Amino acid sequence: MSPKKTQVVAIQHLAFEDLGSFEAVLREQDMDITHLQAGVDDVSQALAQADIAVVLGGPIGVYETEAYPFLLDEIEALRQRMLARKPTLGICLGSQLMAQAFGGRVYPGGQKEIGWGELTLSDSGRRSPLQHLQGAAVLHWHGDTFELPPDAELLASSPLYANQAFRIGSNLLALQCHPEAQARTFERWLIGHAGELASARLDVPTLRAQAQRLGPTLERASQAMLREWLADLVWA
Repeated sequence: MSPKKTQVVAIQHLAFEDLGSFEAVLREQDMDITHLQAGVDDVSQALAQADIAVVLGGPIGVYETEAYPFLLDEIEALRQRMLARKPTLGICLGSQLMAQAFGGRVYPGGQKEIGWGELTLSDSGRRSPLQHLQGAAVLHWHGDTFELPPDAELLASSPLYANQAFRIGSNLLALQCHPEAQARTFERWLIGHAGELASARLDVPTLRAQAQRLGPTLERASQAMLREWLADLVWA
């Protein structure tokens, strides 16, 4: 009998904010990947059962539970998963959901952080899988921020937001930025977020040019980060 494959669930809140460069790493390790759409699919059962969960980004706020009531079930399922220390990776909205689920407050920040820029790693960050992101520009795309949940280690900051990434033990990792972003699919971001970009008066050609210049380095760095995180997981 062949060994059971590791089951990965990717929770999406927006169709084009997907696993990006992470998917190739998961597939090279022969993992089975299931993609679910929050608000459409039942993510609670998947979060309870999956070996690894990757909770991805989206344009809504964690606190908008009246408008998007499915968030309540997602947060509770994440809380149960995090209490059990099941391997969980949160990206942007995913990181905010993890913070909220584990006792950290999520709230609107003072300004939008959209564009490419480097992280400043803490001492803990330089000893974590994020060490591979040192010196690489990552994609930022958020307006909300979070307080660190109890027992979390701060891993990274940016000039605009002190709390950019945290971990709890080896299994729970949350990044407010988008290390998974790829240059070859970046046009989807520019199209999908056209209204937000126009409102923020950000220059689309500049963002596109930065993605083409900086994206390949980020892809290599973020894939190395993910490989190390996977290697360091502690299985119950």
